[in-house]
Amino acid sequence: MGRRSPGLIRSRTVHEGRRIRVSVDRVRMPDGSEADLDMIRHPGAAAVVPIARTEAGEGLHGLEVVLIRQYRYAAGGYIHEIPAGVPDRDGESWRECARRELEEETGLTAAKLERLSSIHTTPGFTDEVIHIFVATGLTEGCARRDRHEYIEVVRLPLAEALRMVGSGAIRDAKSVAGILHFCALVAPGAAPGVPP
Repeated sequence: MGRRSPGLIRSRTVHEGRRIRVSVDRVRMPDGSEADLDMIRHPGAAAVVPIARTEAGEGLHGLEVVLIRQYRYAAGGYIHEIPAGVPDRDGESWRECARRELEEETGLTAAKLERLSSIHTTPGFTDEVIHIFVATGLTEGCARRDRHEYIEVVRLPLAEALRMVGSGAIRDAKSVAGILHFCALVAPGAAPGVPP
């Protein structure tokens, strides 16, 4: 008889929150042994890297990124982030979620929204996946923030945001991933065509 495939044997919920479920899962490991693992189930989220063209220069030097500076209790204060959030209704696509969060948190709307990547935030204990998009063709609209969101919109030259990632001033994982992904895979070839 062959070895059974790794995976879930059983799950016991220990906490049900507004957005997450915490469980202790009995799991079969690749070598056939069994282990109890703490797990946080999360519905997933969408995030967006808002990019605008400036008059400052060419390529990456002619671009700025729109971040939010937001109070995060878990991080111990205010941090710089890209806009992000979870779907607010059944059936809302990740693209629609990203577009809505961009407008709600920054007041900006995007003429173009393209998928960059999807990331596992912390796969050691959660199944959360964040779907990252890049927004261009930005126009001013009206922010509609939740009651307990303390947000300041911050526009930075993209080169400055990269320096902040390098220095550790930007430490939020989705923001680091989104900024670096845009710079590495999109900006070198597409920056000249990014709309104003």
